[in-house]
Parts: sequence; structure tokens; C-alpha cells
Amino acid sequence: MLDATTITAPIFIEDMEVGLTRHLEKIISDHDISLFAEVSEDRNPVHLNDEYAESTMFGGRIAHGMLTAALISAVIGEQLPGHGTVYLRQSMAFLAPVRPGDLVRAEVEVKSIDLRRSRVTLDTRCLVDETRVLHGEALVLAPSRG
Repeated sequence: MLDATTITAPIFIEDMEVGLTRHLEKIISDHDISLFAEVSEDRNPVHLNDEYAESTMFGGRIAHGMLTAALISAVIGEQLPGHGTVYLRQSMAFLAPVRPGDLVRAEVEVKSIDLRRSRVTLDTRCLVDETRVLHGEALVLAPSRG
């Protein structure tokens, strides 16, 4: 992931093309889950309590779905389109659990471009190994040279 002090130039809408893709990878740690629970105030025991989580359909602790979704936000805000992007809409489906220790690959791909309105539709997805754990679509207002 990028250091918070790193300034990256956005990919301007004029330089985008359908199919352009960016990604990041992150191992989800127990610490990440604890921090997300603290910030979000979502302390559901399926995320935090081994004994409780083992009795659920998941058979163990899982990360918050929105923690996984936040990795999509990181790709959009830092890489594609990057700094200056305004999130307008995001739809998503959670397809499989993410567990502590999983390596999540968050990917964003340009699906369509509306130059006149400076809007870009992005396919968004997260994978653990070859398993798609999240799929969705985002609409963003992309930075423009004009």
C-alpha cells in the first residue's frame, strides 16, 4: 500500500480507456479487524470472538465486509482515478468471507467513460486466491485536465 505521505498524480479522465485496471493487495490481520471494529463501532462477535464465531455458519472469525470494501476505496482514491476523485455511488455483493490472515486483492477496472460529465463507471472486485469475495460497481467523478 502507499505511504500516507506519498502524493500520487491522478489518472485524468482524458487518459483513461475501457479496460484500464489497478489493484492493491493486503493481508487482513487481527489488528486490522480490531481497528475497524473500533472505528466503525461494529463489534459483532463474529469478527472479534473466536468461541462465538466458531459456532456460526462461518466456523470461525471473519473480517467485516466493509473492511474488505474499504480496499476498493483505497484503489479508487489512490490509484484509479486517484487523488481528486469523488465517489458518487457504489454497489456491491459480498460473495464469500474474508478471514484473518487472508491476502485480499482489490481490483478496479474502467467499465465506461462519460467525458462530457467527467464520470467513470468502474467494475470493482476483491479476491482471496481465485475466490471472488466481493463484486460491485462504482460511479466516480474523475479528475480532468479541463
